[in-house]
Amino acid sequence: MQHLTLTAIPAIEKLSNNVIRVLGCNPGPKTLLGTNTYLIGNGKRRILLDTGVGGIQDYISNLQNVLKDNKIAIQEIVISHWHPDHIGGIVEVAELLKESVRISKYPRQARDDEEIGGGLKYSFLKDKAIISTEGATLRAVFTPGHSDDHLVYVLEEENAVFSGDCILGEGTSVFEDLYDYMRSLNVIKGLNPDIIYPGHGPVIRNPMPKIEEYIKHRLLRESQIYDTLKQSSSPLTAMQIVKKIYVDTPVVLHKAAEGNVLLHIGKLVKDNKIDKSVDSEDVYWQAKS
Repeated sequence: MQHLTLTAIPAIEKLSNNVIRVLGCNPGPKTLLGTNTYLIGNGKRRILLDTGVGGIQDYISNLQNVLKDNKIAIQEIVISHWHPDHIGGIVEVAELLKESVRISKYPRQARDDEEIGGGLKYSFLKDKAIISTEGATLRAVFTPGHSDDHLVYVLEEENAVFSGDCILGEGTSVFEDLYDYMRSLNVIKGLNPDIIYPGHGPVIRNPMPKIEEYIKHRLLRESQIYDTLKQSSSPLTAMQIVKKIYVDTPVVLHKAAEGNVLLHIGKLVKDNKIDKSVDSEDVYWQAKS
């Protein structure tokens, strides 16, 4: 995520008849003004999507006030992905409730020991799972890349997508696997949403241009890397690629840029466009002939 002039977001805001956003009150360079958590539905029992980072009393107080003022309860908790700023508040939220609730997410790919703490356990969702409450039908859609367990949720009644960290309200997101991430962006594009409620940042009310912008941004950098390798007379290291294409980036940031290049290289390898070679000191890359 880059440095931005951030749009102000109220701590609590009713966004539609079916959606109330409660800001996680955890601002930072990676979280913008904080994690967006959402109460979804219009009945007495609603779904809570994500729970913030944990340890933030302002968030717990705000959530408690919303529940009290609207005379509503939490039916269940659903999670977009495992990152701490989305699951960290689960135990504290659970302590607010007078009854146990189901806590659901997609399982991480390389782990079978996911634990919450406080004696709580996850119920694991499958791709296309349906979670319903009064006024809201959520469809979970598996969208890995930012993380290996990332889900977006489609709110059928609004043709809306809760995009988690796959698409942000401002700036661009980071990812673990660019190949999967690009596929997930195209999945969201195929959903053709009318509105996006992101995991961070303001509501996106004209989502298709934003989705296209995300895809175009990543494809542009990929094409720069691939073209650099094609035009080179010899294989290049990731840092050599950085020095050729990040010419306007301060040297102090080149190491971070190298990490970004390696993520793009991982996708180009999966796309069968480049080859790897190794000598005793470094790893080199070249375009396939």
